[in-house]
Amino acid sequence: MGMLDGLWHLLNFFAPAVVVGAVAAALTKLFWRNQLKSVPFTRLAAWAVAAGALALVAGLVLTGRDGKMATYGALVVANAVSLWWAAFGPRRS
Repeated sequence: MGMLDGLWHLLNFFAPAVVVGAVAAALTKLFWRNQLKSVPFTRLAAWAVAAGALALVAGLVLTGRDGKMATYGALVVANAVSLWWAAFGPRRS
């Protein structure tokens, strides 16, 4: 495998975390727009993407394979918890 192939594999591995995190952050800002006026979209998206990426890496390490449904379930749960924490958690600014 060449360097370009390795880069594509890495980008495709993290693509679900980026897409789900960005969409979930956008929907969170849309549904709770009055409560989240002071919370920037980039903060919500960064928390969601980071938590999703961590869930994907943990799923790969624990199961030994990429693409398991349990890993994608963990991705959704990690996004929900991180968005709650960034939007409504105790350290909300």
